Amino acid sequence: MKALSDFISAVEKYVAVVLMFAMAVIVALAVVFRYVLGAPLSWAGEVSIFLLIWVSFIGGSLGLKYRSQAAVTIVLEYATAKARKMVGIMGHVLMLAFLAVMLYYSYAWVLSPGVAFQKSTAILLPMWIPFSAVPIGLTCAAIHLLSNLIGMIREEEAH
Repeated sequence: MKALSDFISAVEKYVAVVLMFAMAVIVALAVVFRYVLGAPLSWAGEVSIFLLIWVSFIGGSLGLKYRSQAAVTIVLEYATAKARKMVGIMGHVLMLAFLAVMLYYSYAWVLSPGVAFQKSTAILLPMWIPFSAVPIGLTCAAIHLLSNLIGMIREEEAH
């Protein structure tokens, strides 16, 4: 599972860099076209929003991979190592349960007929493409969480 998580995170990093670069170029071009050339790009705002959505879900997944999510840890700092590990395991199990529910509904949403035929306003992109950021990002996050959970349990068994 760790190898799969590592592979996915490598792909996510590459995709995030490409999407961030594309977003920066599109926004810069939009500014130049609007204020220098006086001919605004009608599609730039929509595309940059879609890119930001994808980058956000990829970044959230990577944040879970590297355990950089926000957490209040003042109580855990005074707890024993075993208690910290148990709370960590319970936290991962709860997050996986939440992701399972979210994954079910996000896949049902993206695969629904209403989304299948919906198009964006400016570039007429099928909306299942930008909406797919939700289930794909959550699937990657679940894989990372499961990998971290297995690592935490194996670490405990080693002691």
